[in-house]
Amino acid sequence: MDRYAVIGFPVSHSKSPLIHARFARQTGQELGYEAIEIAPAALAERLAQMHAEGYRGCNATLPHKLVVAKLCEQVSERAQLAGAVNTLLRTDSGWRGDNSDGEGFIADLRNLGLAVAGRRVLLLGTGGAARGILKPLLDEKPAELVLSGRNPWKPEEIAEQFKPHGRIVPRTHASLKGDLYDLVINATSVGHQGAAPRLPGQLLAPGGACYDLSYGPAHAPFAAWARSQGAALVADGLGMLVEQAAVSFELWRGVRPQTAGVVEELRRS
Repeated sequence: MDRYAVIGFPVSHSKSPLIHARFARQTGQELGYEAIEIAPAALAERLAQMHAEGYRGCNATLPHKLVVAKLCEQVSERAQLAGAVNTLLRTDSGWRGDNSDGEGFIADLRNLGLAVAGRRVLLLGTGGAARGILKPLLDEKPAELVLSGRNPWKPEEIAEQFKPHGRIVPRTHASLKGDLYDLVINATSVGHQGAAPRLPGQLLAPGGACYDLSYGPAHAPFAAWARSQGAALVADGLGMLVEQAAVSFELWRGVRPQTAGVVEELRRS
């Protein structure tokens, strides 16, 4: 039986084994998928060991997404842009890295009926999560894409790097005051500390929507902020989690599983 895994530190909370078990059953694929906790100091050695043991692929979650990219023989263009790898595919002599986050994110936006084309979009955060969805967002042709961080340097650096792919307006959170956006996307990690990004005044246009890449308890602070803004729709990142897993599954197995039933099951659990 082909073996796959999600690697992280910690990783016991991961929903990936359940998701991929459902995908395998749905598509008639025989495979095993487990969660393996790997400390950062042991990552390179353990990845080599997993290759020797015959694993066909892995998903990488925090804190390994950046370092894994450096341990791959090959890295896809979208993973290079993101500066992070979340999907590993076995080669004869090592691993090929890819990043399914952006494709999964856009798929979930479409599931929710959230259009990006012609809209003013605000993306909060300048880390790997934000970088992973920037190119797919630009491909959707927003009227304006603003990237905001706590300081001005990182948004400016990222805007310059992504210039060949489209225009990004770099801003700081404080400088957003007075602007209105049709879609506000939270790609920061502050929800895991029980906080929302510190933002000035009303930022959401009438009828606007808010999307959080986090889910579970980490989503609650941003959700409260979104409701205070009068959001017509507030979405968490659980759908994106399942959609990016479907992208990984297709890369490994050559078949794209259906996602709606899996998202519903996770919301019930």
